[in-house]
Amino acid sequence: MRKGRDLTEGNIIKNIWFLAFPTMVTSALQDLFNIVDMIYVGKLGPSAIASVAMCGILIGVANTVSIGIATGTVALVSRFFGAKDYDTADNVVIQTIFLAVFASIVIGIAGYFLALPLIHLLGAKGDVLDLGTIYLKIMAVGSFTMFLSFSLNAILRGAGDAVTPMKVLIFSTMLNIILDPLLIFGIWFFPKMGVAGSSLATVIARGIGMFILLNIFIKGRSYFHIEFNDFKLDIRMMWRIIRIGFFGSLQALLRNISALILIRIVAFFGTFAVAAYGIGMRIRMATMMPGFGFAQASAVLVGQNLGAKKPQRAVKSAWLTVALYEIAMVFLAIVIFTLAPFIVKAFNTNPEVLRIGIQYIRIFSLTLIFLALSIVVGRSFNGAGDTISPMVITGICLLLFRIPFVILLAKIMGTVGIWLGLAVSDIIQGITMSGWFLRGKWKEKKV
Repeated sequence: MRKGRDLTEGNIIKNIWFLAFPTMVTSALQDLFNIVDMIYVGKLGPSAIASVAMCGILIGVANTVSIGIATGTVALVSRFFGAKDYDTADNVVIQTIFLAVFASIVIGIAGYFLALPLIHLLGAKGDVLDLGTIYLKIMAVGSFTMFLSFSLNAILRGAGDAVTPMKVLIFSTMLNIILDPLLIFGIWFFPKMGVAGSSLATVIARGIGMFILLNIFIKGRSYFHIEFNDFKLDIRMMWRIIRIGFFGSLQALLRNISALILIRIVAFFGTFAVAAYGIGMRIRMATMMPGFGFAQASAVLVGQNLGAKKPQRAVKSAWLTVALYEIAMVFLAIVIFTLAPFIVKAFNTNPEVLRIGIQYIRIFSLTLIFLALSIVVGRSFNGAGDTISPMVITGICLLLFRIPFVILLAKIMGTVGIWLGLAVSDIIQGITMSGWFLRGKWKEKKV
């Protein structure tokens, strides 16, 4: 008998919170770590901050592969759980693990040997180049921990279990927070590794969390029943995951290509500008973390309700989720705009970093309600198995509009032009994504 909550019945708002709250807790804790990590790295100087910011963009590009795998997995698992086809859901789990392992081997080897030229391509020089290369090599070697952890967490959430990933991620994130200063500054008997210590702490913490998750699956402590004897390649199921996830991965890749081009544009304005941008991106991610919880909840609810042949309930679930996140975004926008000087100063007190960082944070805070639309609606498409629509909208808004507009405004207004270009593109993407979702074609998607 499978344990679990039937998300195709009952109060929708309660179901949203049942799925979203655990994810929000872990996301908030993870983001707290990212902020603490940046504060620690900030103690090493602007070059250290800039190197981590640049590596973050490259890691994001690599992570598009795991996002694609997870997107296909969630769409299939949620649909099969909604239809109560549990055996097929188990098979999806096994094929997802195979895909995650294969992908991590390829990305890990490529990342290790291409670390220096990739960092250099972004415009890094001197200390930024040296520090970034070491950081990225360590992350590449440990990439399998990222891929498997991400996939296993997605599987559990697709089945409606957000609590187990929360517990494991709380443990691994707390371990990361503890290891971070020890390895960065060489506290106690630990070696003083600087920026490299930050990446090593992350790999160790993720690795331990990954083994805990694998143990939960193998020992039958989850919604799934799988055994070692079940681990057989099923090319047809792997292709179904890839077919759905490919466009989700491509969407994430387009975002990261846009981010790569943007950080290259910012780099023309110097290390202080890159450092300010890195700080601003961490704050921007902090506002998005609750949204990822809501978005994941919406994706699972949409998928399970479509599997249960309840398309109107899927629609209602998506828009109620949007409404809840918008309320949070209005509050966050007010807080961020008001406290911008204090927020930036917590990371770095360099006057030029402060000036540029405050500008960026205040401008993007004005567009958070549109960012909320893009996040939740885009993931709702994915939950239905329609990964093409959000991919096309993302590509048009980010590459065909955002980049040319940012370049134009940057030439006229400097860094302020970059921030304004980003803000306008966020507004356009949110409106476009919502308008397409209202057409309702995604309800007819077959997986």
